[in-house]
Amino acid sequence: MRDTQRSEIISTQLRQIATQAMEHPDRVFTTLIHRMDVDFLREAYYRLRRDGAPGLSGVTAKAYGKELEANLIDLHERLKAQRYIAPLIKRVWIEKEGGKKRPIGLLEIEDKIVQKAVSMLMGAVYEQDFYAFSYGFREGHNAHQAIGEIRAQCMKHGIQWIYDADISGFFDNIDRSWLRRFIQQRINDGGLLRLIGKWLNAGVMEGDQITYSDRGTPQGGTISPCLANVFLHHVLDEWFVQEVKPRMRGHCFIVRFADDFVIGFQREDDARRVMEILPKRFAKYGLEIHPEKSRLLAFGKPASNQEVTRGDNTFDFLGFTHYWARSRQGNWVIKRKTARKKVRKTAQALWAWCKKNRHMDLARQHRILCSKLRGHFQYFGVRCNMRAMEAVLYHAERAWKYWLNRRSSKKALNWEKFETLMERVPLPTPKIIHSV
Repeated sequence: MRDTQRSEIISTQLRQIATQAMEHPDRVFTTLIHRMDVDFLREAYYRLRRDGAPGLSGVTAKAYGKELEANLIDLHERLKAQRYIAPLIKRVWIEKEGGKKRPIGLLEIEDKIVQKAVSMLMGAVYEQDFYAFSYGFREGHNAHQAIGEIRAQCMKHGIQWIYDADISGFFDNIDRSWLRRFIQQRINDGGLLRLIGKWLNAGVMEGDQITYSDRGTPQGGTISPCLANVFLHHVLDEWFVQEVKPRMRGHCFIVRFADDFVIGFQREDDARRVMEILPKRFAKYGLEIHPEKSRLLAFGKPASNQEVTRGDNTFDFLGFTHYWARSRQGNWVIKRKTARKKVRKTAQALWAWCKKNRHMDLARQHRILCSKLRGHFQYFGVRCNMRAMEAVLYHAERAWKYWLNRRSSKKALNWEKFETLMERVPLPTPKIIHSV
């Protein structure tokens, strides 16, 4: 069981590091790894999401937690004696839009614990350096704040142009030598750097084949978001604030969530200048701005008497399509709705799940389906998005009814019977949760 007093001590230690980082922005931290004692590792374990799939060994977080103290003591001893070895990463593939697949790494629970502990230490330092417009994988920051910031900036400052950028294979192509140099500018602790090096060089097992890469960060690792933020803080964020903005003739802003970002401009000439130089900036650090997926679009507020055709001058960011539309009072405002490809992907996933699990116990099917829908509505429940969420509910009901009907050829489940069933075990309905 989690000890709240020890947990508060760890939080106090992290706040002390954060205070030092804030008061001394030029300080390089050289002695952090000694903080990773058994209590610190235990706190890292409890801060983890413990419902993830296990690594190659098959050891789950629950199984590891049965002998938690003994396991953590042994882990700490190996870390202290520098006998800790980063285990192989199990690679699996998940479906993407358009039939493509994306690789995901499944880590051992011990690897997750140590990575979480290191990310806690690094986060205490770097949170003081990161800019407010960086919203991804940071405590107190989330996607809804990011989309709210885009709306506020566009409407307040008369933004006319949006540069919607895409980095090609960011996590797979991070230059490790540059990453190490960036980290050492703020944290030059040999113990932490050794651990990061072990994770970056860990092998990946797919089937019976082991591969190694000299680029990128460990997919699925809890340390990856932290390393990604550090890398882009130096490559993009600092450069934009210190070199780009002072040279712009009009107002501009950037909003970034991990490797996804958009830049807004008042003036087209400013936007064209940044569009020209940004690929060169990224190429210097071994990254590429995708030439086809990145685009500049006019996104100015329409004239009072102008009519806008649906689909004109819109862009997708963080699963939402952003567009201009009239409010109930007749004024032009920026609204958000679930991106069309996201609705399609969700509908396809619900159909596939209902098909695969149609013979599961009905009560369990209902419970899991409700959980999936609530998760979707929790994220996409923003104002003006009710129609898209209702479409997802419609697809869920249609898929569930179809595959329940296919469970048996003897008892047909028509819509009348299904509606009776839905009265007894209803699915959750969409709600507006976020006012962003």
